Formats: sequence, structure tokens, C-alpha cells
Amino acid sequence: MQVDLLGSAQSAHALHLFHQHSPLVHCMTNDVVQTFTANTLLALGASPAMVIETEEASQFAAIASALLINVGTLTQPRA
Repeated sequence: MQVDLLGSAQSAHALHLFHQHSPLVHCMTNDVVQTFTANTLLALGASPAMVIETEEASQFAAIASALLINVGTLTQPRA
């Protein structure tokens, strides 16, 4: 199987578009990496939001530009 990698020009263009659009990212992640995830997205030009409450999360999902899910340390209450 051959891996299809983006070239440097394609990567730079994708990053430029990402930064230009400044997406509002709904982050459903664990406590271990919340700060790292938020800081990384901020550095890339996104607007991260860690919305946990069920009712708020469903409302926020309707306005978010993107969804990031990390279930690395999923717990029963958050499942």
C-alpha cells in the first residue's frame, strides 16, 4: 500500500485556507489533552471550544464549523 502524502505546496495552501476561515471547532476530548488541543488549534488559527454539557453540546454542534473527537480516555459518564 502506497501512502499518498500532501506536498509542501498543498500543505501550505491547506494551512492558509484553515487559518483564513478560522473555524469554530467543537472539541469533544478528554481532560488529559484539553489544554494541548486548545493551544494547538489556537496556534493554527481556529477557535476551539470544549463544550461538555449534553444540552449545550447539541446546541453548539449546530453552529460549529468542525468537530474534533478524541476518545483516548473515554469514561462511562461521557460515553
